[in-house]
Amino acid sequence: MRGSFRVGRIAGVPIRVNWSVLVIFVLITVGLAAGSLPAGYPGHPRWAYAVAGLCAATVFFAGLLAHELSHAIVAKRNGLEVKQITLWLLGGIAEIRGEARDPGTEARIAGIGPLVSLLIGVVFGAVAIAIRMGGTGLVGGVFVWLAVINLALAVFNVLPAAPLDGGRLLRAGLWKLLGDKTRAAIAAARAGRILGAALIALGFLELFLRGYLGGLWLALLGWFVLGAAGAEEAQTRVTGALSGVRVGDVMSARPQTVAPDVSVAEFVDDVLMRHRHTAFPVTDQGRPVGMVTLDRVRQVPLEQRGYTRLSDVSCPADQLTLTTPQEPVNDLLPRLNGCADGRALVVEDDRLVGIVSPRDISRAVEHLNLSGRGRAREWETAGPVGEVGRPGWHGGGERG
Repeated sequence: MRGSFRVGRIAGVPIRVNWSVLVIFVLITVGLAAGSLPAGYPGHPRWAYAVAGLCAATVFFAGLLAHELSHAIVAKRNGLEVKQITLWLLGGIAEIRGEARDPGTEARIAGIGPLVSLLIGVVFGAVAIAIRMGGTGLVGGVFVWLAVINLALAVFNVLPAAPLDGGRLLRAGLWKLLGDKTRAAIAAARAGRILGAALIALGFLELFLRGYLGGLWLALLGWFVLGAAGAEEAQTRVTGALSGVRVGDVMSARPQTVAPDVSVAEFVDDVLMRHRHTAFPVTDQGRPVGMVTLDRVRQVPLEQRGYTRLSDVSCPADQLTLTTPQEPVNDLLPRLNGCADGRALVVEDDRLVGIVSPRDISRAVEHLNLSGRGRAREWETAGPVGEVGRPGWHGGGERG
């Protein structure tokens, strides 16, 4: 996510924070310090409300991070890779690579987040009750707010709609019931689209009928849920169409390659003028050692192109996505990222035999649909989903 910076690592997972968190942090702090706390617990100095609001906002984001970490830890224990956790405007995202191997694993990974938020809310609620029994109003009020917000987070996240945790739980349940992960995922995504549209409508009703500015926030949340659910359904249909397809079936064989010692100027004048590709594998005696893209070439100033070698500007070998002709395309898809602009190099016996680009995959999906194979799969998944229920974010933490 752009505009994010790394703040550390917990349990082996990199933690990043997006600049938009500052907006929510300030809104929570000011809202509590200048609104809710003075109204509910009058008689304290302004600095006390400011400190209370600041502490509440800090603890809230710590709880949000705990929610995401629980997803990441359970995912890692079940053999999945967790790239990072990012806190941002609408909550958090645990970027998990790969897919659960069975419905039980899916349910465990999805369910742990709301469970952690629920436990945090219960603990804070118990502390609030104990403090109030002791007669300390403002501090107890902070714990009441923390209890309510974490319980609300837990409840919202178990709504049965993708990409919320509840949507993952719905998908796991339908997967177990129907024995078809694709049908289950499309059903959860459709439920997410319905929830997103409902949140948008409710938000605008709150805004225009009651003049409640919080309706804008609700509409923004609904817009995100709607978009994420739609993207998830589209991705599910793509992976469904590509089921059983291997890399060798979609790759571009014998791609145009370049040598690492060629200068950028020679590359631009000789290679780019004759070939209209946007990415070129860099090979040394047939072995891939890098990937040069037009974006990387553009970053080299004109006066430096004569003595800058492609090996100096290409995506290095240790960051390339390598695959084999036998690997299923759906296993490759989660790895198509990084510095190679979404491309993978196909190797056999340590020698380059092909390249896979997003366009190659799109072309394969179009071909499957035109031939009837992709449409058959879509019909098979779309029909029963309507029978199960047309209900297609994850406020606390969307899994990537």
